[in-house]
Amino acid sequence: MPMSRFLGLSGLLIILLVSALAVIYSKYYSRLLFIDIQKQERTLDQYEVEWGQMQLELTMLSEQNRVELVAREQLKLVMPLR
Repeated sequence: MPMSRFLGLSGLLIILLVSALAVIYSKYYSRLLFIDIQKQERTLDQYEVEWGQMQLELTMLSEQNRVELVAREQLKLVMPLR
């Protein structure tokens, strides 16, 4: 009887240790994933800022008076006479 009880307790102890190691591993892995998510969010934020700056630049460059100014000064174009 004592031998079977010892084997039972040993088995439970092994299961407990494996379970504890699994919890530790899953916690570690979830922290790694969280760190990666944070990096990706920072990258996304940078891209969104860059996108906003490009949208502003596009708006500025496509304004009618800007286009006309570049056409007159750099391209030496003139308005046609009617």
